[in-house]
Amino acid sequence: MKIPNKWIGDRAFYLGMLHLAIPLIIQQAVSSFVSLLDNVMVGALGTEAISGVAIVNQLVFVYNLTVFGILSGASIFGAQFFGVGDHKGLRDTLRFRMLAGMVLTIAAILVFSLSGDSLISLFLTDDGTSDVGLTASLAKDYLGITLCGLFPYMIAQVYSSVVRETGDAVQPMISSVLSILVNLCFNYLLIFGHLGFPAMGVAGAALATVMSRFVEGGYLLLATHRHPEKYRFIQGAWRSLRIPLTLCRRILVTGLPLMLNESLWSLGTTMINQSYSTRGLTVVAAINIENTVWNLFTIIMFAMGSVVSIMVGQRLGAGDFEGAKETDTRLITFTVLLHIVIGSILILTAPLIPYIYNTSNDVRSLTTTLLYIAGAIFPVSAFMHTCYFTVRSGGRTVITFFFDCGFTWCVVLPIVYCLCRFTSLPMPLVFLSAQLSEMIKAVIGFLMLKSGIWAKNLIHDMELSIQTKN
Repeated sequence: MKIPNKWIGDRAFYLGMLHLAIPLIIQQAVSSFVSLLDNVMVGALGTEAISGVAIVNQLVFVYNLTVFGILSGASIFGAQFFGVGDHKGLRDTLRFRMLAGMVLTIAAILVFSLSGDSLISLFLTDDGTSDVGLTASLAKDYLGITLCGLFPYMIAQVYSSVVRETGDAVQPMISSVLSILVNLCFNYLLIFGHLGFPAMGVAGAALATVMSRFVEGGYLLLATHRHPEKYRFIQGAWRSLRIPLTLCRRILVTGLPLMLNESLWSLGTTMINQSYSTRGLTVVAAINIENTVWNLFTIIMFAMGSVVSIMVGQRLGAGDFEGAKETDTRLITFTVLLHIVIGSILILTAPLIPYIYNTSNDVRSLTTTLLYIAGAIFPVSAFMHTCYFTVRSGGRTVITFFFDCGFTWCVVLPIVYCLCRFTSLPMPLVFLSAQLSEMIKAVIGFLMLKSGIWAKNLIHDMELSIQTKN
């Protein structure tokens, strides 16, 4: 039986895909693997340390995703501007990203500084197996130091997103690898006090993270500004902060739902984890380990989301709608089939992974069960992830808002909230119920792809709007 050509690309197609994907995969792989090692090193300090760091990372996760949302609105236009060779348009989106990122980062620092203690306390439930007071103290120390790294993190994300839209995924990969190596080395030195460094414990882990953020942002600034002939959008980028009002308005109209989606989705995910935390610190530790391992196994999934956004976005910017749909179908088919294999590997290794942590048998047992469930749902997660980036590439951000954020708040969160607070259902069954609800989302994603409503040329629409006004 011959497989339809629309599902499978030729050699040139996959070479183009790999040109973008491999640097992203390497970047994600190194990041996730070192995150796992980081998690294990912190875990050597005990369950309280794992839980304290996990709580702060969950709070900072909301900020990180909101930054991603702000950048994503401009990135939709950036990819399409580059697709038609408009370097000035790409430069304008860079300015927008930097200004918006600065406003968000200042707001985040104020919120975490003034309300950090209250936010941390939401995740603390005494189950009799861990020291809640120690967990709270460690979390506060970790948060205070982590805030120093928010500005360099934002700058790195701004430059990384623009450079990727030019088709260069290598420089962001290098910056990420350098950052990760710095983080790993100084975690080893500062957490445990090796080679004459002070043993700072959780505070050392936070300081190592901040140092890595400065390295990542600094490298990208140097790499981009030293090669203006390669990155033409950077020529004269900061001689002025002027952004055409029409473009600014279009980015806001298109990007606001996306920003709200990322911030509210991450907040919804945080609320889900807060609901899980009402079952005790054993659950907090197990969920943290499961999330860390899940991130390690989703490196290709996340990379393919970026590939979909860039390859499909460039086709849409060039006005090739049929080519965009064909490209999207092939990328999704490849991603889902690959994640059937990856999910199977996760299931096979699930019983072994928890033993790399210095934690209790209860945490290990629960973690293993959660990993079984996550592995089984992997292909569905991959499909939904690529669906999201497909719809986003055409600027249909209102649809992505309801697809992603709306579903989390209206379906997944109520299920987890009610099961955690009003039933005695075992934690694995609560987690399974949340994962199975995602099947509904997968059906919705399939219908959206089939309809083709996502295929839209934003640059052409904006030019028509300007001509009409003139």
